[in-house]
Amino acid sequence: MRRFAFFAPLAAAAAVASLAHAEPTDQPAEVQVSVEIGGDLIKDAPKLGQRDVDYQRDELAQAVSRALNHAGTYPGAQVRLVLTDLKPNHPTMQQTVDRPGLSMMDSVSIGGATIEGEIITADGRRLPVQYSRYSTSIADVHGFNTWEEADRAYDDFARNLVRGRLVER
Repeated sequence: MRRFAFFAPLAAAAAVASLAHAEPTDQPAEVQVSVEIGGDLIKDAPKLGQRDVDYQRDELAQAVSRALNHAGTYPGAQVRLVLTDLKPNHPTMQQTVDRPGLSMMDSVSIGGATIEGEIITADGRRLPVQYSRYSTSIADVHGFNTWEEADRAYDDFARNLVRGRLVER
């Protein structure tokens, strides 16, 4: 009898804990985001460094997925994006290897990104998306991040999608 008295509260606590961890069934389906490299970026990737380009592709996918899933916009949709152009604000590692005199800190450039693609909603509608953002002046370049403006482009693009602004140039 004492064993039962000891295990009964543990069993009850475990049952309550498992119910608390159960996933609610009324949760909207997550947005699936895929990003490919296309356009001029295909030929520019070796000059920029394939590792950097792949990393930027992943950064775009994460920014869009995080924003749409957090806001609950387009539940269950597939977002298919193509990163068609990418410009760094500072030289990439590959660029400094190819041109040894190039300084990663002192060399500054107008950076940004161009994104195209489509959203396929849960009900099958296809919505085209397009976004482009570049620094307008070297004076606009803030920070020492190689991809500062590209990162801003991803975040702005994701916020636009949440707000329903799908095409912007």
